Amino acid sequence: MRITVDQDRCVGAGMCVMTAGEVFEQEDDGLVVLRMTEPPEQLAATVEEAEQLCPSRAITVLPAAP
Repeated sequence: MRITVDQDRCVGAGMCVMTAGEVFEQEDDGLVVLRMTEPPEQLAATVEEAEQLCPSRAITVLPAAP
């Protein structure tokens, strides 16, 4: 899987950090920052949950590149 975030859409709710803190963190202004763009497969479920919980839909999870 590959993750992208749109900081222009981010509202700083922090759901991603609370759900998958291994992958996401927040800057001082609350905006999401990726700790890793291609997390290991064992984190897939929590990353996908974070994508679904994001109120601004700033997180996109894509399949891994072949």
